[in-house]
Amino acid sequence: MTRTTAHRPPAPDTPPETDPFRYGWRLVPRPTPDDPYNLEQVPLTLEDVLHPETGDFIVHSDRHETDRMYLTAVLRARLESAGVAIVLSDVRIAWDIPDLRPHGPDVMVIPGVAERQDWSTFDVAVEGARPALIIAITSPETRANDLEIKVDHYARAGVAQYVIVDDARRRGGKRRLRLLDYRLEAGAYRLHAPDAARRVHLVIANLWLGVEGDHVVCYDERGAAFGEYATVVRQAAEAAERAQREAQARREAEGHAQREAERAQREAEARARREAEIRAHREAEERAALAARLRDLEAELRRLRSRDGTDG
Repeated sequence: MTRTTAHRPPAPDTPPETDPFRYGWRLVPRPTPDDPYNLEQVPLTLEDVLHPETGDFIVHSDRHETDRMYLTAVLRARLESAGVAIVLSDVRIAWDIPDLRPHGPDVMVIPGVAERQDWSTFDVAVEGARPALIIAITSPETRANDLEIKVDHYARAGVAQYVIVDDARRRGGKRRLRLLDYRLEAGAYRLHAPDAARRVHLVIANLWLGVEGDHVVCYDERGAAFGEYATVVRQAAEAAERAQREAQARREAEGHAQREAERAQREAEARARREAEIRAHREAEERAALAARLRDLEAELRRLRSRDGTDG
């Protein structure tokens, strides 16, 4: 039986910087004399958060998770039903660059993938596709990774657009968001300013990302906002159900059209056979009439010859 060596959580008034588990933890095999399968809960470092391993638990706030789920739902509804790209969230990605270790983006949009799989790690070299968009939602404790190191790493990885939803609040303050929009130009990122409405254009999705209060909101090309997470999920489910009904209706219409075409073809073939039979019958009657006429003429000729011989 596998046991986990757990650590007592810090007291509520423990300063964040003194909490060894403030970034998260992973379970590491640490056999003991009593249990060769013992797993020890080991705190993550900032470097571990930058390059996570499968199974790591990384600490995020509730607001962070709500924004992540909202963005994932909106982008999936926008892109996956149209077959433009797949949208992955909290999935590890392994790059095809030897000295670039895997990352764990909050949200990534990957075109060129025919079918979604149950990835825990998306391997760029194996799949033959890379993200066109990555969105990071920073946390105060780990934002240096997103604001500095990943800007260099994602540019090296060839990610066309890297958008950061940055929580720039001071410790203990109210959540205060700003948007940073990096776009790949000549192999390096250039920071693009938001538009007049302080929104960022998500190029591959043709959506605009903005901030309202302490959360993010997506807008379509007409400026209409997508609702909160539950609404978006419901709309996505309704869109999927509608697409399924439309596909079923198309299949039924195609089947009906095919059956009608087959029926018309059968009727045309039957009509052609009847016409051929009528024509063959008419030709047979004409041949029979001609043969009878020839017999009558031959008989008349013999009669005339016989009369001429008698008269002579």
